Amino acid sequence: MTASRDDATTSRSRHRLGLYTALALIGVLAGLAGVYGIGGLKGNAADAACGPAAATAQRMAPLARGEVAAVAVATEPRRVPDLSFRDAEGRERSLVDWRGRTVLFNLWATWCVPCRREMPALDALQARLGGPDFEVVAVNIDTRDPDKPKNWLKEVGISRLAYYADPSAKTFQDLKAVGKALGMPTTLLIDSGGCELGVLAGPAEWASDDAVKLIEAALGR
Repeated sequence: MTASRDDATTSRSRHRLGLYTALALIGVLAGLAGVYGIGGLKGNAADAACGPAAATAQRMAPLARGEVAAVAVATEPRRVPDLSFRDAEGRERSLVDWRGRTVLFNLWATWCVPCRREMPALDALQARLGGPDFEVVAVNIDTRDPDKPKNWLKEVGISRLAYYADPSAKTFQDLKAVGKALGMPTTLLIDSGGCELGVLAGPAEWASDDAVKLIEAALGR
């Protein structure tokens, strides 16, 4: 009799455990469905607006070669977080301000040697392609002396890039949180709708013919 009661108790315990596990799994799936959209977990529902970016990325993919071979062209473009920073006058800016323009968004710092080496190429790229439909937006993330990056840019003759800074370095942390910043420099190519077209961890010769062709493809030229 005791054995029968023990078996029944064990059976009920297993049943409850199975029920709790099933409920927990349903909760997880419901949460994922809410974030990614029901039916296949294919991506955040807001990324439906990045449909045109997918076609642009496909056009760009064969051009990620040579000096820009390390650029990871987006296979499923997603909206880039609405990153915030300040301009040279200290005014609050965000990537929303560039909607309608393609942006090469770059994070750099004076303590980052590859960043310093890359800046002249970014400056030259802005001189070559910068205009109403494209801008190199280079954001400095030095967290101490705010005058140091400005003085350094003057010393090396960087004159075409507008000055932007984020002394909190929150832009880097925000990109790191979505897997888009692994080190410095970090560069994203973003389309006019705010969708990622490509990302690069590390420097590149952005003024090279390879880079220009890649960005012109992003611009639909």
